[in-house]
Amino acid sequence: MKALKQHHEILAHYFLDGDEDQALVFIQKLLNEHPRIYLYEDIITPAMYHVGELWEKNEISVADEHLATAICDFVLSKVEAESLNIRGDRQTSFKALLFGVEEEQHYIGLKMVADTFKEQGWRVRYLGPNLGMEHSLTQIHRYKPHVIGLSAALSYRLPALKQLVNDFRRLDWKPLIMIGGRMAKKFELEELESEQVVIMKDLNHLNQWFKERRVGVVNETS
Repeated sequence: MKALKQHHEILAHYFLDGDEDQALVFIQKLLNEHPRIYLYEDIITPAMYHVGELWEKNEISVADEHLATAICDFVLSKVEAESLNIRGDRQTSFKALLFGVEEEQHYIGLKMVADTFKEQGWRVRYLGPNLGMEHSLTQIHRYKPHVIGLSAALSYRLPALKQLVNDFRRLDWKPLIMIGGRMAKKFELEELESEQVVIMKDLNHLNQWFKERRVGVVNETS
């Protein structure tokens, strides 16, 4: 546990310093020794939580937090690009569409989820954070994904989240709805769960979902 704490704090330090080169070197070393799910769930996620905690304690400024997020985003993009070169164009027929609910600004976790789907060969449409209901429905009807992934961090996003889930449940091809983000970890959302709605607590949970081949609960679409 001590080594894990050292790793994520070292990475958070590189993020806060804006040192993308050292962050990349550090992450590449970890990737040589561990699977990517370990990097995402046990290193990058707690590193960004650590940054958030420092901001909440007023030990860093909002500008520092934004810089750390930007460097983390850059690093994730590099990791994904290098992974794409390795895995090539292998794709299944399954499609996922992922976004953060309206006014939700956090997106790093969602980006890691998108890459996890891509690693499994899924075609992914990642729409980023803070997407309004009307715009999300337009994209969903156009793309007809098998899985719709929603992300939210704070409790006051819950009414918007519930409204989206209710709307998506009525889609005629019955996509699977996944709810993730910090809210899924911190709050009890079991009331929303059903055969069509699953709560993903973290990336390990998502990885287990893939291992169990639970994609079978999703209807095939064109």
